[in-house]
Amino acid sequence: MVVMKFGGSSVANAERIKHVASIVKSYADRKPIVVLSAMGDTTDHLLEAADIAVKGEVAISRIEALHKETADILGVDFAPIQELLEELDTLLTGISLLKELTKRTRDYLVSFGERLSVRLAAAYLNKTGTPARFYDAWDVGFVTDSNFMAAELLEETWSLIPQVLGGYKSGKDNAIPVVTGFIAKDKKGYITTLGRGGSDLTATMLGAALGAEEVQTWKDVNGILTADPRIVPNARTVPEVTYEEAAELAYFGAQVLHPRSMVPCRKTGTPVRVKNSYNIESEGSIIVNEHTTAVGPVRAITAVKDVTLLDIVSTRMIGASGFMAHIFNQFLKWDISIDVIATSEVSISLTVNNKGDLSGLLADMQGLATTECKRNKAIVTVICDADEATSILADGFAALVKKDINVEMISKGASKVNISMICDDDEADLVVRTLHDAYFPA
Repeated sequence: MVVMKFGGSSVANAERIKHVASIVKSYADRKPIVVLSAMGDTTDHLLEAADIAVKGEVAISRIEALHKETADILGVDFAPIQELLEELDTLLTGISLLKELTKRTRDYLVSFGERLSVRLAAAYLNKTGTPARFYDAWDVGFVTDSNFMAAELLEETWSLIPQVLGGYKSGKDNAIPVVTGFIAKDKKGYITTLGRGGSDLTATMLGAALGAEEVQTWKDVNGILTADPRIVPNARTVPEVTYEEAAELAYFGAQVLHPRSMVPCRKTGTPVRVKNSYNIESEGSIIVNEHTTAVGPVRAITAVKDVTLLDIVSTRMIGASGFMAHIFNQFLKWDISIDVIATSEVSISLTVNNKGDLSGLLADMQGLATTECKRNKAIVTVICDADEATSILADGFAALVKKDINVEMISKGASKVNISMICDDDEADLVVRTLHDAYFPA
């Protein structure tokens, strides 16, 4: 059994849905379970419709037109789609009367995207001779808490999924399940969404709970790459990474599975494969608990731009206990997350997201330390075997010296799979290319 997840761009229109169906059919002998996102920009269009409804007007013509056209091209019955669109119209009418959108109502609203896409895809598979059945995720056992917009799966989901889909796994039912990603229900029956990486989490939860051979997430690149191909055109596919390495890549900007979505598969050791829907012959990249083959010291290089570097110094705190506690309490107070950090006896250098308002934090810090705020910085991260940091840094800095590039800060230690360095935003691409040439010579 394999679980196959396709994102919104993979089902953006009728032709893409046909292509996804052809991929699913090619895996028919491996008992696929399909997880789908909403078509293209449908989620954004639903939220736009909500904004319009809050102002007193109901408008679903764009959403209706896309799905009607898709159903016509696919040659499938529009009735199940029309039924959902009527439900959506009723919901938006309610929003227009109340003129407010709560988190609970928002989750109900955005659920229509996934619910529409699975009905279209399952209908097309059936039309072309491949038995399939659509499921809203709650119908296969997805139960969450009531933290709307960022719900967490409850433990009982692990046992409910095999109860519903066990017949398909055993061969008693041959209809391929086509399941909505991203959505679930709480114990009161209200629709919830799973937050960042939600569709991937749906797929990995299904794979882990059912003991699948692997979970596949289909994208538009040949797996996980050694760098962003827009920055490094000759970036290569990384055949294998660990869950820890993949989590660090995702955190530092690479388009890999969100770390929380990998939790179920990490728990069971189920491999996750990243595949290219435009190049189905490519093996892609596989994410595993531990490396199964020999690998080089560096796996990939990634970058996050538009961050702020804070240099915090307090000579009054030399030898005093609690210096860091005093500092970090201010970040907690202002709900500001720290990305990368380096420390000494009397100073701390750290990075935060550039988009947040730091004025309150900086004002409170005046009584504790001198703080220099440097904006327009970037974090360049080398995902690697940090036990070989000496040779990795030697090769990297030798290459940077030749380009006359000075990085402002280095962080290595807490993670055994990454080394991060800070540079100016406008140097980030050059730093990535320079390090890539050093670590992955042509």
